Amino acid sequence: MLYIGVDLGTSAVKLLLMDGDGKIQNIVSKEYPLYFPHPGWSEQNPEDWYEQTMAGLKELLSDCDHSQVAGISFGGQMHGLVILDKEDQVIRPAILWNDGRTQEECDYLNNEIGRDKISEYTANIAFAGFTAPKLLWVKKNEPENFARIEKIMLPKDYIAYRLSGVHCTDVSDASGMLTFDVKNRCWSKEMLDICGVREEQMAQIFESYEVVGTVLPEIAAELAIPQTVKVIAGAGDNAAAAVGTGTVGDGACNISLGTSGTIFISSEKFGVDKYNALHAFAHADGHYHLMGCMLSAASCNKWWMDEIIGTKDYAAEQAQIEKLGENHVYFLPYLMGERSPHNNPNARATFIGMTMDTTRADMTQAVLEGVAFALRDSLEVAKSLGIQIERTKICGGGAKSPLWKKIIANVLNLKVDVIESEEGPGLGGAMLAAVGCGEYASVADAAAKIVRVIDTIEPDPELVAKYEARYAQFKQVYPTCKPLFDALL
Repeated sequence: MLYIGVDLGTSAVKLLLMDGDGKIQNIVSKEYPLYFPHPGWSEQNPEDWYEQTMAGLKELLSDCDHSQVAGISFGGQMHGLVILDKEDQVIRPAILWNDGRTQEECDYLNNEIGRDKISEYTANIAFAGFTAPKLLWVKKNEPENFARIEKIMLPKDYIAYRLSGVHCTDVSDASGMLTFDVKNRCWSKEMLDICGVREEQMAQIFESYEVVGTVLPEIAAELAIPQTVKVIAGAGDNAAAAVGTGTVGDGACNISLGTSGTIFISSEKFGVDKYNALHAFAHADGHYHLMGCMLSAASCNKWWMDEIIGTKDYAAEQAQIEKLGENHVYFLPYLMGERSPHNNPNARATFIGMTMDTTRADMTQAVLEGVAFALRDSLEVAKSLGIQIERTKICGGGAKSPLWKKIIANVLNLKVDVIESEEGPGLGGAMLAAVGCGEYASVADAAAKIVRVIDTIEPDPELVAKYEARYAQFKQVYPTCKPLFDALL
């Protein structure tokens, strides 16, 4: 049988077709626009997601036996606010995960309601990108839209609804809304009351591998697939990527270098970082995970290459980088503010340390190292909790760079396992579909049989020592600049 994984990203939807043995049959990508209606705001039109997903599905299935399609599932950008009216029409553009407009709402939740209470209700505190602060923003600034809300959804769940007719979400994606009781895997009545919404306005909750329904007859007809094709809940992009890299079970780790960057640590038991610098979420395997999330990762390199240098030949630029661990230029990768561990939407990207002999290659290297140092910030929080990690998987667009993987291995002093497929969320979605359709008994079973490590980058002790000294300097830059960031607003 065949299984479809839909990775609904920030810049494009990537669709993946996998057979029952885990072999990838086809991959298709379709882009859609991103809108910045105000500095620090970030929005998309959910209809664009749907149109490009449908176009991508038709292309994905063009050369296969359509009768063999058994299930479809998702990995998707998290936290985005999608609101529907009583006719199930989108009320306003979706407010995305990297939108920074909700500082006042976050201050209200964290300081007036209180971090301790918010963490008690949801296992997390308010971050600007989370969904609950966006609901409060709409309530305050667009009361006419707030009054029309019939359903509150997340990005990938809107696609699942359009395909199945079911208002659904999964535990991993719901964890990032700040309206979800992560420990007990249900909606938090206290948080819904705080946001002024009713439980019937929220989507039905499923485990990531559970079937929510089948494709609607009109969808089956348009795609020429059986009406029996199952729609499986899916997962937030990082949990889906973790499934796709085999990061399941206690103590497994994955680093994702996508538009955002994450360090994801899987756990069989529920646990909360007492400082709330890391997110405590439900995992797609039925258990839990801790996650540090930086808002700009591979997007930093894309910005530097495309907008500043003006080149698409990323490999050629990286080929000029020779001396690792000796760069005197530092880069704070906060192009969209920052989440973990600083929780500061006012943070800004910064180069520091340039001199007259600084080269273009030095600055390119600083961008790559800055992202690695920022990931190390979250790893240090995990270490402070007594979590010991020796190795990690890696995925995302940035993971295609051998140099960047080497930098990460040595900055974080971790063995970096490279897997056969770097398709992260798309593959994870297809694997969840296969589990939901009964091809595999569990997510762990699917991961054990499908995911294969093909290479490991080992840290070099000499380079680790050099980067240890560089990281000590990097750590001083943000606290020094923070008062200036706040003043620059």
